[in-house]
Amino acid sequence: TTADMSKYTSFPEPTEDPNPFQDPAVTQHSSNTGYATLDLYNPFDNTTAPPYEATSPSAPSAPAQTPPSRTTPTEPRNYGSYTSQTAVNATTTELLRKQEELEKKARELERRERELESHTLGTGASRQNNWPPLPSFCPVAPCFYQDINVEIAQHFQRTVTIMYYFWMLCTCGLLFNLISSLANFCVNSSGGVGLGLAILWALLFTPCSFVCWYRPMYKAFRSDSSFNFFVFFFVFFAQVVVSVIMTIGIPGWGFSGWIVSLAALNYSVAVGAIMMMNALLFTAQAAIGVFMLKKVHSMYRQTDASFQKAQAEFATGVMSNQAVRQAATSAATSAAQGAFTTPR
Repeated sequence: TTADMSKYTSFPEPTEDPNPFQDPAVTQHSSNTGYATLDLYNPFDNTTAPPYEATSPSAPSAPAQTPPSRTTPTEPRNYGSYTSQTAVNATTTELLRKQEELEKKARELERRERELESHTLGTGASRQNNWPPLPSFCPVAPCFYQDINVEIAQHFQRTVTIMYYFWMLCTCGLLFNLISSLANFCVNSSGGVGLGLAILWALLFTPCSFVCWYRPMYKAFRSDSSFNFFVFFFVFFAQVVVSVIMTIGIPGWGFSGWIVSLAALNYSVAVGAIMMMNALLFTAQAAIGVFMLKKVHSMYRQTDASFQKAQAEFATGVMSNQAVRQAATSAATSAAQGAFTTPR
């Protein structure tokens, strides 16, 4: 029966177990290195893997090729365009910005420290006047105290400083007008009236402009005074109008404007050129005056100043004046005595 069943099976008789790795197909496959294997292919290498070339079983195995050099994982590579120099530049820029902020805060702290020192003088002490800056041997003492860095807020300091330089420009324009009028008088004897008026304007406008519009503007920004703002706007508007008149140069008014300058060219080119330079200075003065008037007005609108506050400040200032209070007391006393002594 066993013999009868064996003819129906296809299994061979058990023999010695063969080695599967000695199979000719396996040995031929492992000896072929004409294509990239997992051990030889490096995905981070720039070289491309050699193409696969199939070989027939009957062809002799190709000689083993030298595997490409493998890159170790610890080898440094540059995988981007961001370099260390860029990082250093960014860090330097950040440090410079922080240094600038610290310097700005230091200046602000220094200003506040000086302001606190000035406030610690007490009610009995007063600040020593420092303007105009006169020498110690001069018999005339300074009349005002002025320190923009201490008394004016930081966001207003630039505007107040520009207005101070603008006042100096107006003063230089009046002095130059005096020189040009003198030159005109030297070549034209009929210019004596203009020279006399030029001297008058230089002596009158220089102190009046400082007291009437610069100081109110300074005190307005110093203490946020509505009354001083309105005084400044009123007087400075008149200053701008006078600057326009100076630029025109009406004959006989003592201003070396365009009309007088062009007329002076008929009898002296040199004098006419000097007076035209003065006319250019007056033109620049008028233009800057209009610009600064608008700038100060825009800054005034950002503050809490108002016409009602100006009226209240005026009333408070009038009633706090000792002379005014004495005059009011005297008037009230006289009125009361007259009422009691009036015969019935």
